Amino acid sequence: MNGNADYIKQETVTGVVPMLKRDRKYSFLDLFLSTSGFAIATWCYTQGAYVAQFLSFKQMLINIFCFNIVWITIECVPVLFAVRYGIDLWIWLRSVLGQKGVAAIATIISLANFGWYAVAANLFSSSMINLAGNFGVALNPAIWNPVLGTVCVVLGTLIALGGPEVIKWTNRFLVTALLIVGTVVVVLCFTAVPISEIMAVKPITDNGISPLANFMLSAEGNVAFAFSWSTQALVMPRLAKSERSGYWGTSLAYGVIAPFFVAAGGVMALAMFVRTGIYESDPTAMLSTLCGAGFALLSLLLVAFANVGTQGTGSYVNCMIVKSGLPKVSYKLLVIIAMIYVSALTIWGGVNDHFGAFISLAAYLQGPIIGMTFVDYLFVRKRKISLKSAYFMKGHDAYQYNNGINWVGIGCLVISFAVAMLFVYNPMTGEIKSNIFLITTGSGFTAIFGAVLYYIASLTPLRKYMLRDREDLEIV
Repeated sequence: MNGNADYIKQETVTGVVPMLKRDRKYSFLDLFLSTSGFAIATWCYTQGAYVAQFLSFKQMLINIFCFNIVWITIECVPVLFAVRYGIDLWIWLRSVLGQKGVAAIATIISLANFGWYAVAANLFSSSMINLAGNFGVALNPAIWNPVLGTVCVVLGTLIALGGPEVIKWTNRFLVTALLIVGTVVVVLCFTAVPISEIMAVKPITDNGISPLANFMLSAEGNVAFAFSWSTQALVMPRLAKSERSGYWGTSLAYGVIAPFFVAAGGVMALAMFVRTGIYESDPTAMLSTLCGAGFALLSLLLVAFANVGTQGTGSYVNCMIVKSGLPKVSYKLLVIIAMIYVSALTIWGGVNDHFGAFISLAAYLQGPIIGMTFVDYLFVRKRKISLKSAYFMKGHDAYQYNNGINWVGIGCLVISFAVAMLFVYNPMTGEIKSNIFLITTGSGFTAIFGAVLYYIASLTPLRKYMLRDREDLEIV
């Protein structure tokens, strides 16, 4: 009995069993700080520098905040069910994708999500090398980039192994300091370079690309950035004490705090361009150039703690995603496997070289899931699922569908991905294939199209197949 009690206690933390209200320990502030700590790693500066090259200062701010806030507001609506039922998104998605469908898609998306942590680890290593150089210590990047990047991953893994309680206390102190640092960074940039010169920077434009197309290409990056949180965002809210704290703690972190740091990265990149003629995404190099070597210590706090904290939270969240599909696999084993995988991506370094294509391709998988989840929650399943079927209790097999796969949900995902790639926007080549892109972006199209397909399917005879759980709810 004691062993069984320990197992239940462990699994309510690691995501298999529904979280009971009495066991939830995250207040609004705890969730907001933990989620913010996850969101503000230095990939925000990579994203900000990427957008800053193609837009004017005012356009950059509009692009970053508007597209992030709009999509985060929508994609966080299902946080309400995550808190109400004490489960995460991937448990609910067993009703949309089926048991084996969730196992397959959760694993694929987590493999894609972990690419972000390789980006963070590579930024950590390059920043530490630059920092050492500022203090007269020359480190060979060929040797130290993979070593320091792996150190970042290992330190984050130690936090992940501590579970939500360690993550909560780590981020409670970390995020407060980093928010102060981010504000100071923006002030320093405007002090180092006159704002009139920053606002006067002309965006880079390719021949034949209209100003609207340029704006929407940048928007594609920001929509994909917003989508990158979606499949991860709805894991931690299950720890929240109330639906209100769960929703606002999540949406404000991803919709306001993360874009603020993206904008800070954009401002820094523009200031660097004014000073040196080069766009830069490494905050250590930017702060050292703009504000002197003394401020390198500030960047040490910014880069080291942000990336290590994000590695820890991200490892926990993405391992929970995989565990939702493969519940019998040990959480600790998944964290160790994730450490090895992210370390390999970090040493390889290829994710950084194809950053724009990477985030869009990942978003093309996440977009249809966002759309289908939103429609399923509000209009098709109407905020009710069978927990007995979701956990495959004996006699409750509504979500088994065809050998564990809901072909309607999987079909909507595959069709949305293919149509966007072939007829709207190809992120691998950067080719705009339809004017629809100028309205929705490519990633936004996948979410809208996936939602429409799924809703139309629910109006056809397929509805009975999709809502097999209604009979199960009546039995319950």
